[in-house]
Amino acid sequence: MKSAVKHLLTRLLAIKPVRDVLVGILSREGWVSGIRTSPLASETSVHRPNLSQYCQGNGIDLGFGGDPINETAVRIDLPSPYSTGIFPTQFAGDATKLHWFADDALDYIFSSHLLEDFPDTSAVLREWLRVLKAGGLLVIGCPDEVRYRAYCAAQGHPRNEHHVHADFSLSSVKRHLEQLNATTLVYENDAVGPYSWELVVRKNG
Repeated sequence: MKSAVKHLLTRLLAIKPVRDVLVGILSREGWVSGIRTSPLASETSVHRPNLSQYCQGNGIDLGFGGDPINETAVRIDLPSPYSTGIFPTQFAGDATKLHWFADDALDYIFSSHLLEDFPDTSAVLREWLRVLKAGGLLVIGCPDEVRYRAYCAAQGHPRNEHHVHADFSLSSVKRHLEQLNATTLVYENDAVGPYSWELVVRKNG
């Protein structure tokens, strides 16, 4: 029975309009790759309305969590990701070492709620910028850690213990980027949902 259902889903998901509808329903209902993970929609689904327009051409979704920003982004996640299923991982490994890609290779990098998990924010940003073409876009959605912790406390949700910076925020990431002196601001929004922010920067030529 399971194999028959999987076969049917695979055939349906090959039809783009059907896939778009199914993924939209799953996201709105708080499912990620067919597995109910929380009462909330995926973090990517929160950012998709504002950020998908910046993800054009050849690009990657780092830590995509089963819900990629679009159907053409190369999907990268942990070797044993938190969720798998409808959209399987294409490259498994470390998001801080993008050894699959040469310098100046990509039109965009999208990442949702991942950057806050790494101790050395500047080193990660430097590596992500390395693989972007001149003019390529770094497209990020992340939590403001102070607001995120307050939200979890108010809602009675356990917070994600992988977040390593108590002061992680839009302004802190912008400071790291300013120190790297390699990007130009395209878009920012510090008030997305109850605790998130968004940032798009262009790699300088």
